Amino acid sequence: MTQRTPRPPILKPNETYTFRSYFLMKFAPADILKELGADLVKGAINLPIADSSQFTRLQDLQQRLEEGIARVSLTSEAARREVLIAPILLEVAHITEATVNIEYPIEVDQYLRGDLDYYLQAKHSVLVVEAKQADLTRGFTQLATELIALDSWVETEDSTLYGAVTTGDIWQFGSFHRSSRVVTQDLMLYRVPTDLEVLMQILVGILTQD
Repeated sequence: MTQRTPRPPILKPNETYTFRSYFLMKFAPADILKELGADLVKGAINLPIADSSQFTRLQDLQQRLEEGIARVSLTSEAARREVLIAPILLEVAHITEATVNIEYPIEVDQYLRGDLDYYLQAKHSVLVVEAKQADLTRGFTQLATELIALDSWVETEDSTLYGAVTTGDIWQFGSFHRSSRVVTQDLMLYRVPTDLEVLMQILVGILTQD
């Protein structure tokens, strides 16, 4: 019997890769993550939910987002970032007293390096990736690789790391269970401004959960 030749690796040992590289890859996300020593599953994530009674400026934020959507052409990544993403994250930071790191650089090894779009740190942390070209699918692959990198970068005791990928008007969450090395892609999508309150509850909940 002829012995099967092993499949060539996706990641070449003599090359380096940034997080952006994974967004551009056309390979199946599960195959990419497998080479990074992690598994990918899709399912419901039991996300922390904060009490919205502390959101004293929620109505004002909603009005500003609605006005931005109505008045600004959101065809560019810069427009979506400034009109939709940044206002939400700044309000989350105000509520949680989190530090907001923008284009936060990390380098774990030749396969895991680059800048994190948004990295919020309070009692816990949350990573937010802007989906380039409004492509949530490839954006989630990038988010997954960044969560895997954070596992080696951060010194927290958290058993699970959380992140989200967003086009500005649509958000999807992901988690990385550190001991099992499993990335979970949440089945739910949250829309702005329709689901703004629950989106805020999740982001604040992740950062402040007991």
